[in-house]
Amino acid sequence: MKKILFILAFLCLFASLKAQDVKNQLNPIYYGVNSLAIAPDARAGGLGDVGAATDPDVNSQYWNPAKYPFCISRAGVSLNYTPWLRQIANDIDLANLTGYYRLGDYDALSASLRYFSLGEVGLMDDESVTFKPYEMAFDLAYSRMLSETFSAAVALRYIYSDLAYHADDETTPGSAFAADIALYHNGYLNLGGHESQMGWGLNISNIGSKISYDDGNTSEFIPTNMRFGLSLLVPFDEYNTLTIAADANKLLVPTRPTMEQYVKHMVETEGGEAADYEQNYSDYRSWLEGEGYYNVSPISGIFKSFHDAPNGFKEEMQEIQWSVGLEYAYNNQFFLRAGYHYEHPNKGNRKYFTVGAGFKMSVFSLDAGYVISTAQSNPLDQTLRFSLAFDMDGINDLLGKRRRR
Repeated sequence: MKKILFILAFLCLFASLKAQDVKNQLNPIYYGVNSLAIAPDARAGGLGDVGAATDPDVNSQYWNPAKYPFCISRAGVSLNYTPWLRQIANDIDLANLTGYYRLGDYDALSASLRYFSLGEVGLMDDESVTFKPYEMAFDLAYSRMLSETFSAAVALRYIYSDLAYHADDETTPGSAFAADIALYHNGYLNLGGHESQMGWGLNISNIGSKISYDDGNTSEFIPTNMRFGLSLLVPFDEYNTLTIAADANKLLVPTRPTMEQYVKHMVETEGGEAADYEQNYSDYRSWLEGEGYYNVSPISGIFKSFHDAPNGFKEEMQEIQWSVGLEYAYNNQFFLRAGYHYEHPNKGNRKYFTVGAGFKMSVFSLDAGYVISTAQSNPLDQTLRFSLAFDMDGINDLLGKRRRR
């Protein structure tokens, strides 16, 4: 193992395992394939990472694929690029390609391909030897209107992760399969004499197998996630609209038991004094691998994630991430966006404001989003996203006009 460098800083932000006050303990949720939790597009990135119930667009695949049947255009494709963790390295980035096609008036097919590169990495004991770790995922979704205001979708995903230098047989690339289930409602109500659009959305994503990097000896949960959102679009007049949207996001991954939980378990089951177990990290790891954590199945982990936080209901609520965003649109062509994302200090402490802007024509749209961190030493600070999308109907219309000429 000495010639293998795992990307530890990327896999998780390790909390201290020493005994401390549980009420103030940093206890984030650990999972593999962290790149699956990175928002790919600039529009949502400018809204504080909000997207479960916002107006449908070409990048709905990540946020809520059930929105596609409500798209006005028959088809679209988008390319998204994010230079990632620029405060740490200059060669980490995420590229995402997304597209959809409406099969008729009521259903649609959509797909996306994401590629997350961790750049070029040198070995700890021989920097002349380098390798390029990466993660990728491909998914395909089918969505259908079930009524004039309600739709549902299912998606299937293949995940591949290669994060280590394979000089021997101790580590292997990991792969997993997952599925998404999504719902979306888009209705109208009258506010102050204006017909406003109100929507809600639910997306449970990455329901699937675990991923292993050592031929199945140990395995990590993938980021199974539940996202619920609300949005309200208010038109002030023919040209000006304002959208207010919010998402609540919870990882459906069990919380890894802390050393304190291990000590309590051992005292209750084996007897003895707490001091006999507090400093024995190797036994703690063996317990995690045997019965305390790694043996939990993915489906059991989903249900366990609602009630396993060491500090009870209070800590369960801390695991919910909150996002809110505002989008102003002029003539559905020029867009200004702002948002805020909150994650509890005990669960990762990612707190940041976002700003963004967009420009839309009949053929293409261009969006940018920027992160302004409010937490000290946040590696997400100054993250910039770009999205370029093409409207296939607009392209067909443009080509048709040229032929007629």
